[in-house]
Amino acid sequence: MSVLNIQEQITGGESVYCINEAQMRRTKEMMENDAESSERLQDMLKVLETRLNRNELAALAFTIIERLNGRF
Repeated sequence: MSVLNIQEQITGGESVYCINEAQMRRTKEMMENDAESSERLQDMLKVLETRLNRNELAALAFTIIERLNGRF
């Protein structure tokens, strides 16, 4: 994977445990301005935030990270 490609990907390659500033900027861009993803991501986040408490949201976030790493 090229450095440019890594900078475009939120997962940052094989490890998603080390989140860098470029990934956070790309995340914010996707959440706020991406024509394909923004509305879908914001809608899903609103649903999750109304249905899950803080600990459940954290558990879901870590589970998603584990699945991205192929460990689940």
